[in-house]
Amino acid sequence: MSTMLTINVKNLEPQTQNFYFFQQPAIYTGGGKVYSNSLFSQSLANFGDSGAILTFQVNLQFYAGIQQSNQPPQVGSSSGFSSASRAIDLAPVAGSSAKPNDATTATVVGPNTTLGLSPPVNLSGVQEGAFRITTPSFTSPPYYNVGSAVSVNGGIVLSNFVQANPADNTDCQPILQYYVQTGTYTPGNVMNFTQSSVNAALCDFTGGYATANVTLKADGKWDVKLQ
Repeated sequence: MSTMLTINVKNLEPQTQNFYFFQQPAIYTGGGKVYSNSLFSQSLANFGDSGAILTFQVNLQFYAGIQQSNQPPQVGSSSGFSSASRAIDLAPVAGSSAKPNDATTATVVGPNTTLGLSPPVNLSGVQEGAFRITTPSFTSPPYYNVGSAVSVNGGIVLSNFVQANPADNTDCQPILQYYVQTGTYTPGNVMNFTQSSVNAALCDFTGGYATANVTLKADGKWDVKLQ
C-alpha cells in the first residue's frame, strides 16, 4: 500500500503553539503493558499572522517493528535505540482464501547476530486484522520492544509497542486513528497516552478517509474535518 494519510493543522490561537502527533495504540495479544511513542512535534504560528499550516503525513503501509533498549520503558524517555522494521500485511478474516505475509521472526543481539526481522511469511493462527512477531529465547538486559511502526515524514518510527517476552508470539492489530495535541513530546519518546489523549484532536481514518483538516480555534477548542 502506498496511500498517504495526511493531517493538516491550522492554529487560530493568537500565540505560537507547539503540536505533537501520536497514534491510538494497537490491540495486542501477547506481551504486557502497551506503550506509545510520540511520532512528530513542531511549533506553528498563528495562521492570520503567518499563513502557515503544519502538515503531518503517515504511510498507510503497516510495519512490524523491534527495538533494543537498556531499560524498561519510561514515560518521557526514549523508548530505545537500535531498531529494525519490516513492511507487513495483516491476517484476513476467518474463512478468507487470502494468504497475506502476516508473520515475521525476530533475531536479537548476540555473539553472532544483530537485531533484525525476517522477511514476512504467511502463517495460520494470527489474529484477524493483526500481524505476528515471534521472538527467540533471550535473557534481559538488554530489553526488546516489539509492535507497530509507521512511516512518518520520511522515517520509520516505532509507534506503539509492548516489551517482548522470550520465545513468544506477539500479535499486533494496528488502529488507524491519530491524535494531535498541544505541547511538546520528542519523537521516539515514551508518552502517557491516557493523559495526552484527553481533549486532543482525534483524526479517525478507519472509515476510509485520507485527509484530516484540524483547526485549533481561538477559544482553544478543536475542529476536525475528514475527507
